[in-house]
Amino acid sequence: MNITRVALGLALCLVSGVITSAQPQQAAASQPGAGERISKVGAVKSINGKTLVLKADSGPDITVTFTEDARLLRLAPGQTNLKSAEAISLSQVQVGDRILVRGTPGGAPDSLTGLSAVIMKRTDVAQRQQQDLEDWQRRGAGGIVKAIDTGAGTIVLAVTPTSNVTVKTSTETKFLRYAPDSVRFADAQKSALDQIKIGDQLRARGTRSADGHELAAEEVISGTFRNIAGTITSIDSAAGTITVKDLLGKKPVTIKLSSESQMRKLPPQLAQRIAFFLKSPEAVQASVAARGASGPAGGRGGFAAGHAPDFQQIINRLPAVTLGDLEKEEAVMIVSTPGTGGSEVTAITLLSGVEPILTASPNAGNAAALLNGWNLSAPAGDAGPQ
Repeated sequence: MNITRVALGLALCLVSGVITSAQPQQAAASQPGAGERISKVGAVKSINGKTLVLKADSGPDITVTFTEDARLLRLAPGQTNLKSAEAISLSQVQVGDRILVRGTPGGAPDSLTGLSAVIMKRTDVAQRQQQDLEDWQRRGAGGIVKAIDTGAGTIVLAVTPTSNVTVKTSTETKFLRYAPDSVRFADAQKSALDQIKIGDQLRARGTRSADGHELAAEEVISGTFRNIAGTITSIDSAAGTITVKDLLGKKPVTIKLSSESQMRKLPPQLAQRIAFFLKSPEAVQASVAARGASGPAGGRGGFAAGHAPDFQQIINRLPAVTLGDLEKEEAVMIVSTPGTGGSEVTAITLLSGVEPILTASPNAGNAAALLNGWNLSAPAGDAGPQ
């Protein structure tokens, strides 16, 4: 899921209406079929002279050939007004840059005659992604929706099995919701408070109260996902799937691991400490507060004194693993798409090395809930607030 990708797309769409007015009037009048002008957004795949191939965000690749008087503008991160945008030449556009092109249909299928374009440089995109990631981690809270008061505009999140955060929304809060069949944030749609349900996973970004128990939300992303906790019974490397004996659903489930699935493994010592937290969270927090020091993750996002541990940030720091690193009979916890009927589900996140956690928790659902919001807490990646 990619929060930055959606934000960039929205920014480009905001200025798309301005592009036409920025064109010289004679150019607009001289173009045949002016009513057929279309827009395409995506990433530059290749460039050859005045022609580039656009990997569109939706649909097939588009071949764009620019006219001699085409107007190209560079949009800086966060900028949505073309008045201060920098005019650039096509020679300054690079593979990987994000671009919105406006023009008329070309002479061949999936082609476009480019009249204007707004570009975000790849380096600017990377900078924006990192800034967004850090901001969602710094000012965000993620969890399972425990209660909703649509009248008051509040949502109670269970951020750990023992602590809650109340998210306060307003008329200014922006809502997005994951598509039911997609793990990509780029596929998220505009939403509203009344579309959020108890049991959903949700991530909010905004201003936290001094005690950390409330958050005034500027942005909210939610979705219905499935928690799976159990042991791997089989691995199909060719198909990119694993089968897990699910302790929650009480039956085997086939899980697809895609290139967008985030996979991590807990070191044994950290798994034991988290298991101890599940057995006696009050004792752990009292001990950490008395020491006045950080716990297993160290520093911000760990078992910081006086605060409940932020498991999403702890997990997000762990090294990645691959399908080849998994083994039969290994315990895993997974957040996946909901799935329908007997069909396989797609993993959004997978955490291995969790046997001590599942053993410690009398309720596998509480253990699996440690992953709540993880896919939403890493909005700079296609798979996950982001």
